[in-house]
Amino acid sequence: MLEKRYTDEIAATMKKFYETLSEKDRRRYAAIEALKLGNGGQQYISEILGCDPSTVKKGAEELQKDIVADGRVRNPGGGKKKSLEQ
Repeated sequence: MLEKRYTDEIAATMKKFYETLSEKDRRRYAAIEALKLGNGGQQYISEILGCDPSTVKKGAEELQKDIVADGRVRNPGGGKKKSLEQ
């Protein structure tokens, strides 16, 4: 295990929260925590949360992709249609 950066209490709270999230949100949460830590963060967070380091990496890639994706939350064409289109 890498150098301990969080207390046991904080790590346990993070793990409990992580377990309440959807799969997509888990990847993104793990990635954000790892980004905050910098070098060695992905490995450390994967050990705390009990996930694979590739999960953290994939979450980071998804975050980067979404930031570049024109700031949109939904895909184009989603949502309620205008009455003229129906």
